[in-house]
Order: sequence, then structure tokens, then C-alpha cells
Amino acid sequence: MHPCILATCVVPWDERGVFLVEPFVRQVRSLAGALTRHLYLFGTAGEGYAVTDRQFDEIAGVFVDECRTLDVDPMLGLISLSTTDVVERIERWSERGVRDYQISLPAWHALDDAELASFFRETCGRFPNCRFLHYNLLRTKRLLAPDDYARLAAEHANLVATKNTGFKGDELNALVAATPTLTHFVSERGLATVAGTKAAERCGLLTSISSISAARCREYFAAFQHGDIAQVASLFAEIEDLTEALIRHVGKPRIDGAYDKVLWALHDPSFPLRLLPPYVGGGDEALGALRQEIAERLPSWTPEPV
Repeated sequence: MHPCILATCVVPWDERGVFLVEPFVRQVRSLAGALTRHLYLFGTAGEGYAVTDRQFDEIAGVFVDECRTLDVDPMLGLISLSTTDVVERIERWSERGVRDYQISLPAWHALDDAELASFFRETCGRFPNCRFLHYNLLRTKRLLAPDDYARLAAEHANLVATKNTGFKGDELNALVAATPTLTHFVSERGLATVAGTKAAERCGLLTSISSISAARCREYFAAFQHGDIAQVASLFAEIEDLTEALIRHVGKPRIDGAYDKVLWALHDPSFPLRLLPPYVGGGDEALGALRQEIAERLPSWTPEPV
């Protein structure tokens, strides 16, 4: 998997928790047309931790069909306490031609080295014709280190990428140096800390706050790839201002989807902000206040309407 902009799709629900197809399809089409051809479904922001098998298959069906229409390779996220559940979802969807999956460790108890090896055998090892991105986060109670990835990448050629949004600077440089076959998707801050270094060759952007403007997000990533450190620093200073505004208006702490749905609703005001219970999303007041602040303070980041 080559370094690129990777973007999440969030899921719209009505008042009864029923999946809304039309605003979801508008989102997929807009992201693929304006921001990136590399999309995934069911990370944390996409509430992959919360959906039932029925919801997973229903929403994945719409996502995969739309991606194929748009000539986009779909990636499905797999978050579960049950490795068997993860395996069964891969079995179902690989039969339907999906090859790219995002996996995270089961989170009830931190895995030891033997258990970690078992998890990757059951996923990467069981499905050699699929490609896997590992989503590395502390919610799983074990954060993989460069040595872990070096060992796993040597054992599984189809482990091709990671999401490591907490890594930056020297830590990120060490990760890239230890894993020359992997692409690492990092945050806007992570990119800023390794711009102009050798690590930049293996880093992609997992877009979050920068998705407020597809044009500015692409500009930021292009500056990073070209080694334009001054431009990266200038744009990142604006991204930091946007981040502070988002947290100020939506509040903290919130689960990821609360922020990401507000970010998408800046483009599509009709997109519902609610999350599956028990989690609480951002509100219309926060959305309006953020929109006004962007217009007044950072107009170059004005969101493109869909």
C-alpha cells in the first residue's frame, strides 16, 4: 500500500438507530471525488466497535457497491472482542471480493507475545490473498512497538500498513526504519514532525481535522510529500487552530465519531450527528459555532459543500 491520504466514512442514523442510505452515499461519493480514492469504513469514528453483524453487513454492502461504482478499493474495519467474529467477517466479505481490511487487537485484556502471534496468524495468516492494515491504539491495552511490527511484517507479507496516529518525531522515524515494507498512516501532527526526513517516504495521512477542506488537506499532504517544510509548518499551524476550535465547541473527552460527524456535517448540514447509544455526539449548536469561527478566522479552510 503506497503512502496516500486515507479517509474514514462515518455512518448516519435516524432517531431509531436505523442506517440512512442517502446521506451515506453522498458522503462516499464526495470523499472519493474531492479528497481521496482511499476510503475505509468501521474504524472508531465509523462506530465499528458498536455495530451488530446485521448492521455491519447492511452498511458494508452499500459501501462496497458504491466504491466499486466509483472504482475505489474499499477497506473494511474489524473491531471486536472476538477474533472468531473478525475471521467470520473476513470470510464473508472476501467471498464478495473485498481484499483490504483494517484490524485491531481484541481489547478485553492486553495480549502477550504468544497471543499477539496467534491473532495475526488467524487474520493475516488465514487470508493470504487479503491485505491488512493494523490499527494501533491504546484502547486495545497493548500498543505495538517498532520491534513488534518488524517481527510481524517478516512473518506476514500481507501486513502492508498501520494506523499509528499517536506516533511522531523520533518515535515515528524509528518505526519507519524498522519496517521498510510497511506504510504508516499518521495524524496531521505526525506528518509535521517528520516532514523532510527519510521517514516521509513511508508515511501517509490519516486525515481528521484537515478534512474540513478537501483542497487544503490535499495541499498539506502535497507539501509534505515534496519536502516543503515551510509550507507544512504554515498549514499545520492553521490545523492546530482548527483542532482547538473543534475541541472547544464540541467538548472533550468525546469518542471519535462525535468529532468526525461534526467535521462531515460542515460539508453536508443535513447529515445527522447522533451516535449509537450510549455515546453522545456533538450538537447543532457546536456545529454552527465551529462553522462561524472557520468563516471568520480561517476562511481558506471553508468546507466544500456536497
